[in-house]
Amino acid sequence: MNTLTDAWHWLTDPAHWSGDDGIWHRLAQHLVLTVVCLVISCLIALPVALVLGHLGKGGALAVNISNIGRAVPTFAVLVLLLLTPIGKWGEGPTVVALVLFAVPPLLTNAYVGMREVDRDVVRAARGMGMTGRQMLFRVELPLSLPLLMNGVRIAAVQLVATATIAALAGGGGLGRIITAGFNLANTAQVVAGAVLVAVFALLVEGVFEVAERLSPRWARGAR
Repeated sequence: MNTLTDAWHWLTDPAHWSGDDGIWHRLAQHLVLTVVCLVISCLIALPVALVLGHLGKGGALAVNISNIGRAVPTFAVLVLLLLTPIGKWGEGPTVVALVLFAVPPLLTNAYVGMREVDRDVVRAARGMGMTGRQMLFRVELPLSLPLLMNGVRIAAVQLVATATIAALAGGGGLGRIITAGFNLANTAQVVAGAVLVAVFALLVEGVFEVAERLSPRWARGAR
């Protein structure tokens, strides 16, 4: 209980919120890193998933290969990348490790969403003379959007929680608060940093939940 009280006092100390090592600065770094990795992951995973889901070929293999990455700890990937030329690229190793971590849920959910589109609807669209591109963007993509966005939500929340490893490679983010606490043997600071990461992840989850509720019925898969 004393540790939680000390963590609360640490969080409510105005001195810990300002400056280059302050919470606001670390939070901004964490947010930028998460957004950058999420965007890169989406640019890699979603086109592949949509095309394979539309064609109905090779998707299962791609999903299984991407899911193999889940068995390898992100921290281990980061350490290995630090030993390669990528390790000289500043935040490069962290970004690559986090992108590899975020691709599987994006690829899996988008592909499954595409394959779960009612085949009768697809055949009807083809019977109306739609081209493959038209069916993809006017029929399959809108109908698969709920599962696709669920994959984006999962990846975003997981990235927020995992981006703390950036501190281990000398990067920024909320992980720096935790590692600094370990270096100072300050348990209250470590707990405070963990609480900040947890709250940030919950806020991201909440943003996606609100966005889903405010989206049109067709985007939510409502019937």
